[in-house]
Amino acid sequence: MPTTIQLVPTTFSLIAVFCWGTSDFLGGYASKRSNAFLVTLLAHTGGFGLMTALALSTHAALPSQTSQLWAFAAGALGGTGLALFYRALATGRMGLNAPVAAVLGAAIPTAFGMMIEGFPGVIPVTGFLLAGLGIWLISRPDGRAGREGLGLALLAGLGFAGFFICINQTRDASAVWSAVTCRVGSLLLVGILVLLSKAPRKITRRDAGLSVLAGFLDSTGTLLFIRAAQTGRLDAAVVLTALYPAVTVLLARIVLKEHFTRWKAVGIAAALLAVPLIALR
Repeated sequence: MPTTIQLVPTTFSLIAVFCWGTSDFLGGYASKRSNAFLVTLLAHTGGFGLMTALALSTHAALPSQTSQLWAFAAGALGGTGLALFYRALATGRMGLNAPVAAVLGAAIPTAFGMMIEGFPGVIPVTGFLLAGLGIWLISRPDGRAGREGLGLALLAGLGFAGFFICINQTRDASAVWSAVTCRVGSLLLVGILVLLSKAPRKITRRDAGLSVLAGFLDSTGTLLFIRAAQTGRLDAAVVLTALYPAVTVLLARIVLKEHFTRWKAVGIAAALLAVPLIALR
């Protein structure tokens, strides 16, 4: 594919990286003081409102029922994964848990593609091995930070992987309506989690505002990812957008002054380096 044609999906993906990375930082930051599931619910409510307004204002064509069901499933999985991810960021350290969820979320769609399309090649397999090394180094306990939030980050990665696989099944349906349907699925699932959760349903006004802003950015990132997959290759879209933890990590270092041990820093570098490798053909 000529480089000029790749420029459009690459641009979509890179902007999505900024949106998702910033959204996760804001959501995780708000979850440190407020109920993580409630933060996620407000985030998805805000995202749903934004995408619905955009769909109606642009008069986008409604997708088929099949596409809507796939988008709904993607939203349910992604929304649950995001709620767990926010909790992981609040429980543990942002710079550690974000890359773990991203690597797992990218690795599983790649393995799925390998089952239906054949062996991907030496480079993606090398990425799997590098990702495993990165996760092991990141999960090693030390004097300051153990494995808090790591299990939640792994579960979040499974949810993200399900999102990538399901949303790809919407094919050429309207990207903005697919984003709306995603939010419907996530709203229902996260709403149930809020009702079932025994944690205090408290949230400050400031955290509520951050949650809505995170939702705007997250839904925008979803819309851009769908467009990137529609205008280019799915593996390229996954690989580029999966780099969003780099933004989360950078913000965590700048705003929260997070410090990493040498080995954990190596693990983070290995995890981030693995992301582009595991989806290359």
